[in-house]
Amino acid sequence: MRVLMLDAPKAMLDERRRLGLDRRDEMWDGLLHLVPLPDGPHQRFASEFFFVIAPLVEAADLVPLFGTGLFRSDDDYRVPDQLYCAAEHVSERGAERAELVVEIRSKDDETYDKIDFYGRIGVREMIVAHPHDRRVELFRALGGRLVPVQPGASGELTSEVLGIVLRTVDGKLEIAWSEGSATV
Repeated sequence: MRVLMLDAPKAMLDERRRLGLDRRDEMWDGLLHLVPLPDGPHQRFASEFFFVIAPLVEAADLVPLFGTGLFRSDDDYRVPDQLYCAAEHVSERGAERAELVVEIRSKDDETYDKIDFYGRIGVREMIVAHPHDRRVELFRALGGRLVPVQPGASGELTSEVLGIVLRTVDGKLEIAWSEGSATV
């Protein structure tokens, strides 16, 4: 259910903060988006994917972050499920830039509405993951925008940031790199 409140009561926002329910909330040009916590399939896929690629990210000299804000300004930020950035882009409030963001789809989420924001702040690649059918979409920066990457002949998508190949095989997401592979 979508809800629009013209003015959120301070007590409600304080209670969300006290209970830790605001950790994934986002500010879109000064407009607060209250993001619900992810469901079980979302969380399981996110964990499996993160554990596979986090060591590859560190080998690429990037910092793996899970559920951290990506800031354009104090009143304009998003919280991707995962982001991978250079160490110098990590800040007290989250991250100021990212090489790669991962958004894992949940029912009625705003994943696709975030693509322009990520493109504007210089994200090089975005992976959109669909946990129920274990498939991904890849977007790559081109002229200040993130545009969809077309899969290869066997359905593979190659991340230039990480040097990994992603494709769905028999209902599992296969992640391959030069020294190995894994499925999630």
